[in-house]
Amino acid sequence: MSLGRACVHDLPEKLDQAAKNGIEGIEIFYEDLEYIAENLEGGLTPRNEIQAAGIIKVLCDERNINIICLQPFMHYEGLVDQREHKRRISKMKLWLRLAKALGTNLIAVPSTFLPESECTGDLDVIVTDMIEIANLGLQETPVINFSYEGLAWGTHIDTWEQTWEVVQRVDRPNFGLCLDTFNIIGRLYADPASPSGLMPNGEVEIQASIARLSQTVDIKKVFYIQVVDAEKLQKPLNESHELFVPGQSPRMTWSRNCRLFYGEEDRGAYLPCRELTRAIVCGLGFDGWISMELFNRSMSNADLGTPAAHASRASVAWDKIVEDLQLDVEGSRQKRTHMYQPRL
Repeated sequence: MSLGRACVHDLPEKLDQAAKNGIEGIEIFYEDLEYIAENLEGGLTPRNEIQAAGIIKVLCDERNINIICLQPFMHYEGLVDQREHKRRISKMKLWLRLAKALGTNLIAVPSTFLPESECTGDLDVIVTDMIEIANLGLQETPVINFSYEGLAWGTHIDTWEQTWEVVQRVDRPNFGLCLDTFNIIGRLYADPASPSGLMPNGEVEIQASIARLSQTVDIKKVFYIQVVDAEKLQKPLNESHELFVPGQSPRMTWSRNCRLFYGEEDRGAYLPCRELTRAIVCGLGFDGWISMELFNRSMSNADLGTPAAHASRASVAWDKIVEDLQLDVEGSRQKRTHMYQPRL
């Protein structure tokens, strides 16, 4: 869950608000770590990044907050330029050290949204790339796991079915899925560039997709889930919209600016998150970390109360999830988690 941009809101304050609102775990967004490292003597160096990870771990330990994962390791799979691929592998080796310094065993990898000229959709290449990092993680003690997530605006991989196929073909115990309600529903059901905010036949498509997911995915390969909704815009996200960014996918712009917490219909939330979350948690039997990965333009609000306001909203959203799904939180491993920073 996002509580504020690193350049606007200090990490200790965000962690304080997470703890005050009963949040037991967080995803660490690389931007937070990077910002701390940049402010150490010598600036952004691998050594300072590792030191920054250690600082974050201490801050979280002091507040009894778990670090669920480090994310996002972006623009990795299917690179056409093999020199860039080697640079990304070198970066991954640093991220393995960062994960250890943070005290987490999970790195999140979203699908790339680089231009088609820079990445291939050849699944054989994508699978080979993912096997390479999975094998690196298997060499670590303890093993480092990877969660793969299809972004709704991904260049070639933009659905859960595609990520599931990659996970199956990678066939490594430390390589699994992150299922995100926004990215799943935002691809099949919603279209922020449409006057209705919906895809043609979106209701039928998402219900069929939820049914397939319930019958297909091995729950042991779902490493964690992200549950958020999104704002139904008053007008299409096109050239005339104030949020429009030339050259950027409308879904990406929508994601960066308009996500909402679960159950915030009073703020314009309209996605069928309850149905999808129920299918994953109650249908598949997911019993792990539930993250509220919120990206919103409000995260750049410099008001000192921004982290507190969003942490409180997240707590309310969690209570709604528990009520709607009738979760026995005390009798399960289910925990709520916050993910920092509004940018993917």
